Amino acid sequence: MQQTLMHTDPAMATISKPEGPPLLEISGLKTQFFTDDGVVKAVNGVDLSIFSNRTLCVLGESGCGKSILARSILRIVDAPGRITEGSIVYRSADGRSIDLAAARQGSRELRAIRGDDIAMIFQEPMSSLGPITRIGKQITETILLHRKISKAEAKEIAIELLDKVGIPKPAERLNSYPFELSGGMRQRAMIAMALSCRPRLLIADEPTTALDVTTQAQILDLIAELKEELEMGVMLITHDLGVVAEVAEDVAVMYMGKIVEKGDVFSIFENPQHPYTRALLKSVPRIGASRKARLPAIRGMVPHPLAVPSGCTFRTRCDSFMPGVCDQKQPALVEHDDSQVACFLHSQETTDD
Repeated sequence: MQQTLMHTDPAMATISKPEGPPLLEISGLKTQFFTDDGVVKAVNGVDLSIFSNRTLCVLGESGCGKSILARSILRIVDAPGRITEGSIVYRSADGRSIDLAAARQGSRELRAIRGDDIAMIFQEPMSSLGPITRIGKQITETILLHRKISKAEAKEIAIELLDKVGIPKPAERLNSYPFELSGGMRQRAMIAMALSCRPRLLIADEPTTALDVTTQAQILDLIAELKEELEMGVMLITHDLGVVAEVAEDVAVMYMGKIVEKGDVFSIFENPQHPYTRALLKSVPRIGASRKARLPAIRGMVPHPLAVPSGCTFRTRCDSFMPGVCDQKQPALVEHDDSQVACFLHSQETTDD
């Protein structure tokens, strides 16, 4: 896990409850990969809500299913993976409720939403941008696909977007290829493309990975500014708790395809309930801590997806493991204090795997 200095902002204590219905509501979502060696349950019964003008951070270690969850929303999970159960209800600007999980793959309705109402910034821009297509053409093609305007107007919008995301000499950069740009500039170009149709929901999959600290801060500030300006809902996927503390209103902690705890950022940081959440928070450096003290580490590793432990999937790494309880059933997500937590320390309720 990236080591980030942590701080607690007193302003987080005043975070208000979300207003109105969710922009996107995920219920009982399961995405599985059917391989020759067995079935991988990458997303295994997730319930989440994302609201307008709020940032939901989904955090957890690598391999916990965060990116597959994001791809499931946009219906871009690669074969042999597919959604097997659950719903992803998107509420459009005209008030309609559309179940993206039930929409036919390749349908006009789904294509109209993807990239227009819901956009995504991928983790690695070089694998998402066309390597032999100029940046300007990639952005203008996205605009022309969803908006009925001329090529000249699309070009002007592209220049304005590149300028907005902080790329110098944007008119000249339209003619650049991705390999001619630095990592930070490629990421900014990806953000410009994602925002080209002014989406109502932005999904950002670790958008600052491998970037220097200064560029990381600039990109996060940019996303926050645009969220306020466009009143977007933002789903930010990360394993960096410092980023979560800085930008999130809501937090969901994910482990082995399941949400183990969720709540507002203040509740999660000040009063974590799940042993996994507590372990994540303890493993991060804090200002004022002794330089000689060793950071606590979560013992063991994330289990292989084809060898998931019975019962609670975190039990093999949990210091609070209760034999005869945690190894028998999956704990259900229940209300506890100001958050929801799936742990037998707080409830004996169970859920079917």
